[in-house]
Amino acid sequence: MKYTIVICKDDAGQNIKGFLDEFKMKYYEVDKICLDCENIDEETEGDIFVFATTHRSEKGNVSLTVHAPGNFAKAELGGKNKELCVAPASLIKKMYLELKKKFDGVVSLEVTHHGPFMKKPVCFIEIGSSEKEWNDKKFGKIIAEVLRESLGKEEKCKTVIGIGGNHYPHEFNKILDRTEYAIGHICPKYNLENLDEEMLKQMLERNLEDVEFVVVDWKGLGQNKAKVKDLLENLGIKYKKTKELK
Repeated sequence: MKYTIVICKDDAGQNIKGFLDEFKMKYYEVDKICLDCENIDEETEGDIFVFATTHRSEKGNVSLTVHAPGNFAKAELGGKNKELCVAPASLIKKMYLELKKKFDGVVSLEVTHHGPFMKKPVCFIEIGSSEKEWNDKKFGKIIAEVLRESLGKEEKCKTVIGIGGNHYPHEFNKILDRTEYAIGHICPKYNLENLDEEMLKQMLERNLEDVEFVVVDWKGLGQNKAKVKDLLENLGIKYKKTKELK
């Protein structure tokens, strides 16, 4: 299995790049931002792609994040409308847990959001959330170390997908922390209006590993409890609530 680290021109990527060089780790560098890297898997070799890059948030909180890309609705930040990428859930879990070992602050999954689109498995590992953190050598080194200690070293995990909750899905973080399961795509509460049978099928199918069942953050569904329950039951999809996996 060949892992391709993608480094873009953003501050965090260039920070991480310096430590990848120090560790003599190979990467593929592009002179553009990650959201413009459509179909980059057709430009260079790789079986699994990992973007090491910048995370932005309105609050500017310091955090290190991992997630799979894709869009549940209109592609406003790269990618394609209503198209998910293939999520390498076991690798996402491995990187998440390695980040937790090295950083005492906020480490979190993010829900599936933004592009770019590609056909091969892909995920993001990010430094957030302001220029100060993007250029902080401490964080660049942590990300590079996590990549060195994760790529090709992840164990194949039982995999689930998630529905509900916030953009930083704390209930799903707990599943990675406390159970044997990895998590591929997550559709948050704010995107449930765009979740239909087609998108649910994509969530199930576009994972590197087979999905065992769906995990639902029941409280985090808000007004959409009946809709989600009907979707899952109409398709005959097995599901459990997050509280059942703690």
